[in-house]
Amino acid sequence: MKSVITLAIALACWAMPALAKEVRPIPAGLDRIEHIVVIYLENRSFDNMYGLFPGAAGLGDAWRAPAQRDAVTGKELDELPRVVDPRKKAPDLRFPAGLPNKPWLIDQYISHGDKFPDLVHEFYTHQRQINGGGNDLFASLSDAKALSMAYHDTRDTRLWRLASQYTLADNFFQAAFGGSFLNHMWLACACTPVFPDAPDSNRIHLDDKGNVTRRGNVTSDGFAVNTIQPVGGPFAPGADPATLLPVQNAPTIGDRLSEKGISWAWYSGGWDDAERGQAQSDFQYHHQPYAYFAPYQRGHAARDQHIRDDSRLGADIANKALPQVLFVKPRGRDNQHPGYANLADADRYAAELVERIQASPYWDKSVIIITYDEFGGLYDHVAPPKGDRWGPGSRIPALVISPFAKKGFVDHTQYDTTSVLKTIEARFKLEPLGSRDKAAQPMFNALDLGR
Repeated sequence: MKSVITLAIALACWAMPALAKEVRPIPAGLDRIEHIVVIYLENRSFDNMYGLFPGAAGLGDAWRAPAQRDAVTGKELDELPRVVDPRKKAPDLRFPAGLPNKPWLIDQYISHGDKFPDLVHEFYTHQRQINGGGNDLFASLSDAKALSMAYHDTRDTRLWRLASQYTLADNFFQAAFGGSFLNHMWLACACTPVFPDAPDSNRIHLDDKGNVTRRGNVTSDGFAVNTIQPVGGPFAPGADPATLLPVQNAPTIGDRLSEKGISWAWYSGGWDDAERGQAQSDFQYHHQPYAYFAPYQRGHAARDQHIRDDSRLGADIANKALPQVLFVKPRGRDNQHPGYANLADADRYAAELVERIQASPYWDKSVIIITYDEFGGLYDHVAPPKGDRWGPGSRIPALVISPFAKKGFVDHTQYDTTSVLKTIEARFKLEPLGSRDKAAQPMFNALDLGR
């Protein structure tokens, strides 16, 4: 009982809103940036990808973090529980039993071209894993167990080289707890979607200690927080219409840009096939945030104008038709999501897109931000900052690549996903979408606009 009370106090204290921090002043020279490119990859924590990066708050500091504990007893684990493949509900025999209670190098057992199982990364489970900032219940509460503590040596990757040449942000957090759906929505609207009339079958049930007793995708008070598809499509064949998220009416960053006459687009891998009802098996319906919002429903001109297949990127660059703001969402095989993607293919995809832009007339006036939607169930040792009911969640990688980016720089400024929105808002003089992006730091400490 004592451990439960202690945990409850810790969670309550951690969840209290932090005092607003002073936002850095907007630098001169912003008008030199004509294009902002956001490449949005999938499901990796900072420690998992850049824990070995020189000068960053990485795994060299993780020994100071609490060891992993048993979620029931609160006792420190003697060793990590064996890696489990959640789909097979059996040990993944590629990885040994008896791993020490600390982060471990997965590259000893598989290559960057191999896949490993997807891990649970849902809204409430994530908060329990963070455990008041201790981050000490990852292994115990993960359905993949020790896999949650794995990290890569990515020093031979193309993205590592780009991070070394330009700026790596090592204090960047996902906007919201949990998974891809909610964090994509936060990148679009800085908000949590509403589903007040969700059927009970959609709702998450919790016990009096906050443990999930029945999984779902909507909170008891009608907020959609876990994976759910849009009622207006595209959605998976056979989906029950009653369980699909109703059309949302909150303002988005796309709306703000359109109001100012700023061109923008969401480039999505596999979008055209999905719109034809022929989605590839790795197309993710819940990675398409604008499909949930009223202005971008089928039959509206804005849908065709602003949601594009990523196969258009090459032609748009070559034909000098690139929008001023673009978000790039690779399809499953190219996004690094555990379960259906490996590390190498997305490394190639993102680096080749950067190289295309570097070789184009756009490069001299562009800022490219490569970041991830969320942690993917993978451990990071840094406690997220205190925020609100929705987040921020775990630390994730973010790279800033630009002729204006500081070279060989590790940016320790506290950012989260809404900092991407704040950067766009500041550059184009847009009104904020909500309190979180209004208070966020824009990513200008990564830039030297006077060069």
